[in-house]
Amino acid sequence: MSTTNPITAGSGSRFRNALTGAQMLFVAFGALVLVPLITGLDPNVAFFTAGCGTLIFQICTKRQVPVFLASSFAFIAPIIYGTQTWGIPATMGGLMAAGGLYICFSALIKLRGVDVLNRLLPPVVVGPVIIVIGLNLAPVAVNMALGHGSDGKPLFDTNITLIIAFSSLISTLLIAIMAKGMLKLIPILGGITIGYIISLFFGVVDFTPVREAPWFAIPHFQFPEFKLEAILYMIPVAIAPAIEHVGDVLAIGSVTGKDYFKKPGLHRTMLGDGLATSFASLLGGPPNTTYSEVTGAVTLTRAFNPVIMTWAAGFAILVAFTAKIGAFLQTIPMMVMGGIMTLLFGSIAVVGMNTLIHHKVDLNDPRNMCIVSVILVFGIGGMVVDLGKYTLQGIALCAVLAVLLNLLLPKSAQEKMN
Repeated sequence: MSTTNPITAGSGSRFRNALTGAQMLFVAFGALVLVPLITGLDPNVAFFTAGCGTLIFQICTKRQVPVFLASSFAFIAPIIYGTQTWGIPATMGGLMAAGGLYICFSALIKLRGVDVLNRLLPPVVVGPVIIVIGLNLAPVAVNMALGHGSDGKPLFDTNITLIIAFSSLISTLLIAIMAKGMLKLIPILGGITIGYIISLFFGVVDFTPVREAPWFAIPHFQFPEFKLEAILYMIPVAIAPAIEHVGDVLAIGSVTGKDYFKKPGLHRTMLGDGLATSFASLLGGPPNTTYSEVTGAVTLTRAFNPVIMTWAAGFAILVAFTAKIGAFLQTIPMMVMGGIMTLLFGSIAVVGMNTLIHHKVDLNDPRNMCIVSVILVFGIGGMVVDLGKYTLQGIALCAVLAVLLNLLLPKSAQEKMN
């Protein structure tokens, strides 16, 4: 006869779930913290909207999928361009519309099935767009690694900046390749920690924001405003993360042994992403999407219970109101982040290449070669299409053009057979 006290056992289970949930915040550190710091958004707002977005996702999916939501790196370049061109409020309005595109995809999947998304956005469309996203960010990473200000001039001694940047980069590389267990899942956090310590040694860290910040405060929410130019620019940007979402749901399903495409359904998970992204934009936070690194943590810890992600969301919301944490994160020198971003942004481009390779896209086929070639040159070369009151350029132009070329260019006889 068992003598286990059910109350004690329940308390122990809750404690383990809470501890694992808190651990997920460290796993999601890259998207949760790095994205707002790079784009100039408030990290405390990002914590709050990521926590609330995860809860919204759980409601949409009937609390069946163990994922934590954070921002896709695909949004970094568009947010930077948007804030520089139209300001943060208009950029948030555009991102809210991008969340609306997810909701449209959700309705389309519900009505026509998953295959309609594959036909509309095949690998030959998504792959080169993701490559452009990564390569477009290369100058941002290099300038930050060199410690250059917005005017392009160095803010620190070049030798010091390179030592700090390369220390962060090499640490991240070694942890990603050689580390074991949970440490292997947090290479970005490890790289930032090493880079930060070396920055302290060189005296380039300014703790003034931490001293001046209160312990607790309401995050600096910013509400959206709607400009047609920003909306039309941001909507196509959501295409690549939408496809990433399909892969993330498939991956977490393979780990847990469940088919989330059927239950709760891909339309529900896509709806969760869309509503979470729109909610984040409503308050000035970066978009929220399913975050693939959490899949690795779920695999390692065997933490299949979605309740764990509820705990993670609760901790994220709690951290959002701790002003000193946000102030401390803002003391991370740009060289530290720049060193890590040289790897991070390059890896985005590699994901695009892998999309083409994994799906065996035949680049000897003239149609595929034309689509990929035009997208890469337009995206990397900075092509701009003037449509009168607004312009289409960058990732938005590439996304629209890739979809149109795929729909309009006639398929080869081989593709028609497939």
